Amino acid sequence: MNVRRRLIPTAALAAVTALGTATLAGCSGDAAGVGNTSKFDVVSSFYPMTFLAERIGGDHVHVTTLTSPGQEPHDLELSPKQIGSLEDSDAVLYLKNLQPSVDKAVAQSPVDTKIDAASLTTLEDHGNEVGGHAAEHDHHEGGEGAGKDPHIWLDPVRYAQVAEGVGKAFEKADPDHAADYKKNTAALVEQLNALHNEFHNGLAHTKSKVFITTHAAFGYLAERYGLTEEAINGLDPESEPSAARVRDLEKTAEADGVSTVFYETLVSDKTAKTIADDTGLKTDVLDPIEGITDHSRGQDYFAVQRANLKALQQALGAK
Repeated sequence: MNVRRRLIPTAALAAVTALGTATLAGCSGDAAGVGNTSKFDVVSSFYPMTFLAERIGGDHVHVTTLTSPGQEPHDLELSPKQIGSLEDSDAVLYLKNLQPSVDKAVAQSPVDTKIDAASLTTLEDHGNEVGGHAAEHDHHEGGEGAGKDPHIWLDPVRYAQVAEGVGKAFEKADPDHAADYKKNTAALVEQLNALHNEFHNGLAHTKSKVFITTHAAFGYLAERYGLTEEAINGLDPESEPSAARVRDLEKTAEADGVSTVFYETLVSDKTAKTIADDTGLKTDVLDPIEGITDHSRGQDYFAVQRANLKALQQALGAK
């Protein structure tokens, strides 16, 4: 089992168990092709991990994703075939305490290289502030990190820290291609730093600093750029908010100049529309980027993040 730590670069090294060289071939593959390719076989848990593996690994990796596009990652249950692909891989890249079925499979897997993205940056507990989505993870076992907000990829700065750790882990596990992994990581981190600057500058001067969302996924993003996320807390995405909660949000909207209720792409917009109808607010999409579908406002992480920035600028009255 890998040890969870907080610092970089030692976190990256701690996230990878001691290796000589990765077994690039010779694993018994399954129907999915994992383990029997000539490439460095990486299994990723869901889209933000897949994106890192593909961008950092480039032509040297074969990436298999456990969560299909459009699937809510929190609800994932692994099939025997998926567990088999995990066991036959050279490395697994996942985010502990987000998907219990993945955590369990990784813990039981013989894979040499287990990279926990949550160990490569710092996590916080936003559940106490918004009482919302992060609280869903409180019941997961696993000690340090349990109950923390897992949505680190929505903060470009934390995501860049994770990218650096993943790059170091790939270099160690597949040293023959270390130079390319280092180069690809540096390029990705540079792009993430540029995205951070776009958010920082784009949200520096807004009429309001408060936004309302159905999904409490944006705590890190809000914290990074001086905003306040008001989540419709303690609610199933499909359920309707209580009259008392609607009144609270109506007061918040009036006091803080809120114009918009945000919803996400992978669940129903019913809650957002109910709130909007009762408060006279607009609705718009703020995408937690847990998966890319035909309904996403862009084909990759950067495009959707820029769409999120545009939506926030419009809702908050950027000057």
